[in-house]
Amino acid sequence: MSRICQIEIDDSGLPTPTPEIEQERKVAVFDLLEDNSFRLLGRDGSAPPSGPYTMNLAIRERRLVVSICAENGEPLGEIILSLGPFRQVVKDYYQICASYFDAVKRLPPSQIEAIDMARRGIHNEGARILQERLEGKAELDIDTARRLFTLICVLHFGG
Repeated sequence: MSRICQIEIDDSGLPTPTPEIEQERKVAVFDLLEDNSFRLLGRDGSAPPSGPYTMNLAIRERRLVVSICAENGEPLGEIILSLGPFRQVVKDYYQICASYFDAVKRLPPSQIEAIDMARRGIHNEGARILQERLEGKAELDIDTARRLFTLICVLHFGG
């Protein structure tokens, strides 16, 4: 029951993503809903709200807003995170993704593999930052953090 059962991305007011970014988003959402581990933590000694959870991701006033509800729609709270700690890793991730998408079109597999390894390393760094930022608020495994980081990148694209 400690999982996300539905995820929405509020990208209203953001530029239309490129086809590559839209594909990354679709894959991340699909993979996230197929397999994830996410659990809210209790606050001030109270019992944590149980899942499964629905989640809405948005950027408001240059902050990441993670709204969490119970499966029945009952609001459970919001987690608001500064985007500052993510800025450099998101920038690096976009640069390496652009290199990767370009490489796929024209470079041999060995060079594509090297770029992909660098891309995974940056992706892991973003996931680690997300896990750190959620410490004390929620627990999530590295695969869930990676997929959520991808979705943060999609939002950051226009934010």
